[in-house]
Amino acid sequence: MLENIRLSFQGIWGHKLRSLLTMLGIIIGIAAIIAIVSTIKGTNEQIKKNLIGSGTNTVNVRLSESGDWDYEMEYSGIPKGVPVLDGTVRDALNDIPSVEDATLYMTRTSVDYIFYNSTLLQGGQLIGADSHYLNTCGYIVKSGRNFTDSDYTKYRKVAVIDTTAEDSLFGDEPGVGKTIDIKGEPFIVVGIVEESGEFEPVIETVDDYYKYVYDDAGNSGMVIIPDAVWSIVQQYDEPQNAKVLADSTDSMSDVGKAAADLLNESVTNKELKYRAEDINEKAEDTEELSETTNKQLVWIASISLLVGGIGVMNIMLVSVTERTREIGLKKAIGAKKNKILGQFLTEAAVLTSLGGIVGTIAGIIFAEVISKVSKVPVAISIPAVIIAIVFSMLIGIIFGFFPAVKAANLDPIVALRHE
Repeated sequence: MLENIRLSFQGIWGHKLRSLLTMLGIIIGIAAIIAIVSTIKGTNEQIKKNLIGSGTNTVNVRLSESGDWDYEMEYSGIPKGVPVLDGTVRDALNDIPSVEDATLYMTRTSVDYIFYNSTLLQGGQLIGADSHYLNTCGYIVKSGRNFTDSDYTKYRKVAVIDTTAEDSLFGDEPGVGKTIDIKGEPFIVVGIVEESGEFEPVIETVDDYYKYVYDDAGNSGMVIIPDAVWSIVQQYDEPQNAKVLADSTDSMSDVGKAAADLLNESVTNKELKYRAEDINEKAEDTEELSETTNKQLVWIASISLLVGGIGVMNIMLVSVTERTREIGLKKAIGAKKNKILGQFLTEAAVLTSLGGIVGTIAGIIFAEVISKVSKVPVAISIPAVIIAIVFSMLIGIIFGFFPAVKAANLDPIVALRHE
């Protein structure tokens, strides 16, 4: 085998221009496929990132009515048949496979009753949460501190706010230590938080705008208080929603469904149920539409591989004709058919494998150029690279088989007489 490979490289090097032209179809085909697959993968990753958000793998499980609309406590009141959840429920959520953390919380959006002196936090979000909320949602403390156990057990009126709320309420002044007014109740700001990762969605349509700008609940700022003091502000206890942190993006759908099923076990109101936001399903639907279109491009690019394979067959037939006397001599001194067959198959496989490697490198470069020019995200797929190289080798074997068989079946006497 090693001897065959050495002879293959020797033959390729001896006919450099001819070999390059032969590989050109393979190079173009593999490069086009790698570039397209990389663009597809990059686009799909961007779709997931856009739909999922900051990439914390957090699934929101909210109480809903009629299976579609979120139940709004401030408008519909406390629902019947939906119990207030406790720590045992959160522990059960944590025990779901692939769940790293879970939190129970209550919320009001677009509130108009959070003040610092005379400054109103217009359209802000108020959240009453347990001690697991920040970790589950991917927030980190920028300054100050997180909630402590004593904040809950001693019913302290303290608050943690995000950087947007800090800027809105305090301007250039630090927010930690300041006292804010929530529905007439004083709360001390003990911490400032921000998302652990930066996220900048691609906004290309009106729907994107409303999703990420207008409907972003935290867009005007977020104020979090311990759920233990929620009733001080809202005057009553109420059923909570939940968020669960999945260990990976791919497990979010299963985790969300399992969490919703668990919470629904205690709901007796037939008109209400907990529902998980299956944003992964939305991502998959969008990806499927994208891939359906792009797979057609892959098939079109594959035509050049077919052309390249035909070129390999052609050049191998020429090589057999040129080396007829050499083949006859080898057979005359005892070379068997399988040796001749292996030599020519190896030469064809080496030729196309080289084309595959060069095409892969060219495809990666081409994908990066596409990304820079058109601002389309790309992600190089290692499995696609490996498959491309192996596939190019198979092309050499398949299209080189007929010339190799022809060489192996040559009559040694006729071959030696060949001029």
